[in-house]
Amino acid sequence: MGLNELVEINWTEMLFQFIGGLGIFLFSINFMGDALQKAAGDRLRDILDRFTTNPFMGVLVGIIVTVLIQSSSGTTVIVVGLVSAGFMKLRQAIGVIMGANIGTTVTAFIIGFDVGAYALPIMGLGAFLLFFFRKDKIKNLGEVIFGFGGLFLGLELMSGGMKPLRELPAFIDMTVAMSEHSVLGVVVGTVFTLIVQSSSATVGILQGLYAEQLIDLRAALPVLFGDNIGTTITAILASLGASVAARRAAATHVLFNVAGTIVFMIFLVPFTAYVSWLSSALGLEPKMQIAFAHGSFNVANTILQFPLIGAWAFVVTKLIPGDDVSIEFKPKHLDPSFISQSPSIAIGQAKEEILRMGEYAVRGLNETYSYLKSSNKKHSETAYQLEDAINNLDRNITDYLVKVSAEPISAIESERHVILMETVRDIERIGDHFENIIELIDYREANRVVMTEGAMADLDEMFSLTIETVERSLEALNHHDAEIAREVAEKEDLIDKMERKFRKKHIQRLNDGQCSAQAGIVFVDIVSNLERIGDHAVNIAEAILGRNI
Repeated sequence: MGLNELVEINWTEMLFQFIGGLGIFLFSINFMGDALQKAAGDRLRDILDRFTTNPFMGVLVGIIVTVLIQSSSGTTVIVVGLVSAGFMKLRQAIGVIMGANIGTTVTAFIIGFDVGAYALPIMGLGAFLLFFFRKDKIKNLGEVIFGFGGLFLGLELMSGGMKPLRELPAFIDMTVAMSEHSVLGVVVGTVFTLIVQSSSATVGILQGLYAEQLIDLRAALPVLFGDNIGTTITAILASLGASVAARRAAATHVLFNVAGTIVFMIFLVPFTAYVSWLSSALGLEPKMQIAFAHGSFNVANTILQFPLIGAWAFVVTKLIPGDDVSIEFKPKHLDPSFISQSPSIAIGQAKEEILRMGEYAVRGLNETYSYLKSSNKKHSETAYQLEDAINNLDRNITDYLVKVSAEPISAIESERHVILMETVRDIERIGDHFENIIELIDYREANRVVMTEGAMADLDEMFSLTIETVERSLEALNHHDAEIAREVAEKEDLIDKMERKFRKKHIQRLNDGQCSAQAGIVFVDIVSNLERIGDHAVNIAEAILGRNI
């Protein structure tokens, strides 16, 4: 066996070990994060929504949520979603993003406690809990422990794979170059994190390199700063195609980390001296030195930039112009103080919120109709947001009305209460049906299904009548107008007749070979959903007939 062949075998072994270790690390940290997120359930979204009342609380919540799910990217993606949906203002989001940067340093501290030798037994314990217990809580715990052990196994494999690099002249030259040209280190850290999409992984690799003395502190710190820039790619990807507000939140994440890196690069020499002093004062192991450097950078960066939250919000608003989200998810009229003080007023407030929910249903139908005609994705995205808003209002209004029902109310108020409960359900179902129609249009677009002119004309006619019927049913509810309610019932009869007539026309087109079977399925299912929307509209109107609401 020649020397070249031996070198090639070593290269292969090194690469396989490093890539395999990186794969195990990424899988394990995601597996652990998913398990923690599963354990927390929908509470994470509620925590972010409820407690981010101001930027300072946003920072604290950002730290807590990121520690819980072990992923700053995960927290930022949730935040981008909440901002996009209108649950969270930009200033609150900036605070959460700052907190997420601090929270992610916990992973580096966990890695700093070198328990790699116990990785396999830890994974064994996790697997035992995962496969031999039926209770979800124990299985969840098993997933967390298994992921925790896998994280260290991946790190051990990566460290083992990187050891031969100390003999490689090209790598030695690169680390020397990074020590002399610190901007190169920032670029390396940024690019590698962009590729891996996990700052925890790249910081873990950096800890391994530093522990193996393959890189010195002056070269390691700029790489660490670059890791923080690279991790913003996940938020950027999450914001693509999202609302203007979501894109602004993602842009803030980038600007915050870039600005922090610039400041710390200017003060790199004193920061390096501070890390060296801290290491000797606390007697830190190499991996823990990087963890403390990472933590110090993110905490100091947040403290420095916290007073600039307003300025950052102003800057990104100028950089990314456009109207902010116009869909307000949160209820506007449900004042809890009325429930005990005046249940009658509380019922009136619930009615106002239901009418607002109904407006969202009409807007959603109009956006769906526009999507059918234009195939423009913006309309479907807005309609999906409106459907989310309807679902959120449904939960809030129902909870509010349930609380009202626990109070002593008159027979008339009790009847109004029942009608409103039923109406909420009908409006929520309208949202479900226009979401079904959007999915059918998505299918049409994905499969390039061509609808005939006759089919499109039929859908135009039925859509217009259905939207008008829903609008009139809400008018009847708003004005307690029995005449309008009867008009809605008549329109709904027309919708039913239209559905039967259009189905026959569709069969005729099929027999004549004018349209494909796929086009027929899309057409019939859209017509069926519109007919059901008509049913829900008449349910709302019929509640008015003969009743005083």
